[in-house]
Amino acid sequence: MLDPIKTITEYTAFPSVSTDPAYADGMTGARNYIAGQLETLGFEIEIIETPKHPVILAERGLDHEDWPHIMIYSHYDVQPADPFDLWRSDPFKAEVRGDRLFGRGSADNKGPTVVQLCALAQALEEQPDLPLRITWLIEGEEEIGSPSIPEFLKKYADRLSKADFIVLSDTGCPNPDQPAITTGLRGMVPLEVFLSGPSHDLHSGISGGAVMNPLRALSAVCASLHNDDGTVNVPGFYDAVVDIQDWERGELLKLPTSEEQLRETLGVPAFDCPPGLNPFEATRVAPTLEFNGMGGGYMGEGEKTIIPSKAFAKITCRLVPDQEPKTIQKLVEAAIRERCPESVNVEVALGAGAGPYMVTPPGKPNTPADQSPVLNKAFSIVDSAMEEVWGVAPIHLREGGSVPIIKLLKEATGCDSLMMGLFTAEDRLHSPNESFHLKIMERGIQTYKRLFTELARS
Repeated sequence: MLDPIKTITEYTAFPSVSTDPAYADGMTGARNYIAGQLETLGFEIEIIETPKHPVILAERGLDHEDWPHIMIYSHYDVQPADPFDLWRSDPFKAEVRGDRLFGRGSADNKGPTVVQLCALAQALEEQPDLPLRITWLIEGEEEIGSPSIPEFLKKYADRLSKADFIVLSDTGCPNPDQPAITTGLRGMVPLEVFLSGPSHDLHSGISGGAVMNPLRALSAVCASLHNDDGTVNVPGFYDAVVDIQDWERGELLKLPTSEEQLRETLGVPAFDCPPGLNPFEATRVAPTLEFNGMGGGYMGEGEKTIIPSKAFAKITCRLVPDQEPKTIQKLVEAAIRERCPESVNVEVALGAGAGPYMVTPPGKPNTPADQSPVLNKAFSIVDSAMEEVWGVAPIHLREGGSVPIIKLLKEATGCDSLMMGLFTAEDRLHSPNESFHLKIMERGIQTYKRLFTELARS
């Protein structure tokens, strides 16, 4: 039987940072490790090359067309661990402290992947011929927006579309004692803005006052993209936004966390929400425009009195139904170009994005009549299993994060997703001292085992 802590520790030891070519060996090691684990469970493994990082496609039981067929999605890449000096322990040597296992990727997404792996191993140990077809898709580019996935889906959509639904755990829950099923993900589009002024850095005393400083121009343009109330100041940005449904507001009221507790967890002095939205709504059902980085000029110690020749800003927009990624990118780009002064040059680079995704649990208003009956059955199993394992019913919530491939999979295969949240805000995803709660790990294994065994039995 697989030991989950040992397996997570071994898996996180591979520094699989997809954005940095210096970690190529870590990417290869993580990919080979998890593929090997799947192979020991009887999966046929195919490693599919892409322009960046290969995709693992593992399959079992596909010859039995009368069995239910699920697709499991996860990713083997992680965020950079920098800054290393803020970690209490080596980010790639997992360490258990108290009720948490610390390490990069422990919660996002290697820990949850091991939860699924261990649950299936337990189910197969009890029933080696478990009547369940499984396609397991593990990509290596989720943390960089899954740029190779659209082309991959063009080639493999026919194979993937044979699944009844997708299951994943790359989403969160309110706390270790309150489970959640995620019903929506925000989409995301990136933009990078480059402003250039003089051909080289200038002496600020000799040229200051006559030449536009690109940093000043960039600051003004960026400041113009929001109104004083925090809403996005881009014409047409909100035109396609679908309002939150009444049943969703009801689910948000079940959250066990108060606004004050959330504020303390995030470490902010106060919230800054758009009008009419509380922080739980603003972070789940509203679109955003955020500045992820700005730079230019002298960044070292002391003074250097210059007018820099260049400045840049990195921007991402989180999208909600029914915003379309390319449309939003074009609207934001147009606003930037229009507001940029003529005294500087502007370039805007548009990165790959993904649209928002929503699924409606059975029994809720507006549940599609043609929604997969196997998916509806899975929702019922997981609702029941979570209530029994956690001792409280799950909340059905939209989440503010993005898993780009989920909307792409829906478009390519028609498959909807069942998303079980297995991390919390305290797990510090993408930050130093990322961790995975051991109670969630154990409860997640029990829940997934119930899903696998009961879905097969049904």
